[in-house]
Amino acid sequence: MNSKKSSARRGILALLLLLLGGAYFAWEPIKAFWFPAVPSELADPYICIPSGATFEDVVRMLKKNGFVRDEVNFRWLAEQMKYKKDKMRSGRFKIEPGWTNRQLIQHLRTGEQAPVKVVLNNERLTEEVAGKAAKFIESDSLALLAAFRDKTFLREIGYSEETLLTAFIPNTYEMYWNTEPKAFVNKMIKEHDAFWDKNNRRAKAQALGLTEKEVYTLASIVERETNANIEKATIAGVYLNRLRIGMKLQADPTSVFATRDFSTHRVTEWHTNYDSPYNTYVYKGLPPGPISMASIPSLDAVLNPEKHNYLYFCAKPDESGTHAFAETFAAHKVNADRFQAYVRQRRM
Repeated sequence: MNSKKSSARRGILALLLLLLGGAYFAWEPIKAFWFPAVPSELADPYICIPSGATFEDVVRMLKKNGFVRDEVNFRWLAEQMKYKKDKMRSGRFKIEPGWTNRQLIQHLRTGEQAPVKVVLNNERLTEEVAGKAAKFIESDSLALLAAFRDKTFLREIGYSEETLLTAFIPNTYEMYWNTEPKAFVNKMIKEHDAFWDKNNRRAKAQALGLTEKEVYTLASIVERETNANIEKATIAGVYLNRLRIGMKLQADPTSVFATRDFSTHRVTEWHTNYDSPYNTYVYKGLPPGPISMASIPSLDAVLNPEKHNYLYFCAKPDESGTHAFAETFAAHKVNADRFQAYVRQRRM
């Protein structure tokens, strides 16, 4: 009798263990699918999965950023949802607090990327553009610069190393973090074209007898001549007057660019005599390309120049940062002497 009771107890115990085991294995999928896995508070809700990342790399990043608390559960569900692959999807993704592992995996596998904002403003060289852009996207500055200098690629898109900077209009641009270097350039060209499509800009350039690249190149000189938007159209008018009569531009910023002496505070004869196609003291006409990025106010100043007879300008003898303009060299000499006297007085 006791033997029968003992056997019954063992049977009941075995059944209970079986039920508990079944409940456990049933609970894991339920928990994976329906219970929150991502913490309710996140210090940074974004994750950037680099190109070429493996599944193990992704798991490591998710754990490091606090998006996965139950790694075993996550791995099991990733297998079931066929998320685990040799080559994982790259990009920048926003993770929502309280997501289940199912929602997390689904988003990383097929969800929309979270774009980044790339800010470009007054970079002087394509090297600087590459360095600035690399702060916002996956590609490093060397990869970007390689695309900027790829002659075959540049020919295909209608640019050269000297003119590529004209494709970059200073602004804030949205793009995906994993945008590749050539795709980055193509994105900039698309934005460039959208800029020129507005406000009758192409027709205005044509009326001036200039190409879009030439407008940008002249605007880059205006950009480096003054920070005062109020006088940019006047300065643009001076240079257009000089171009019209075949007079050298003699723009100080071009001689500084030619020498790459960007830290100088004073332009000397060494700068103005330096032999370079960018030096407008030495060569007539516009340089082969821009000497910096040109702001939208500078571009529009060239497209909408002030009509006057000025051929000269120099800094005013004050702290305004603006310039005195003259039609003749004699009048310009008076303005220049006043400024030099002001500089000497300040040194004393």
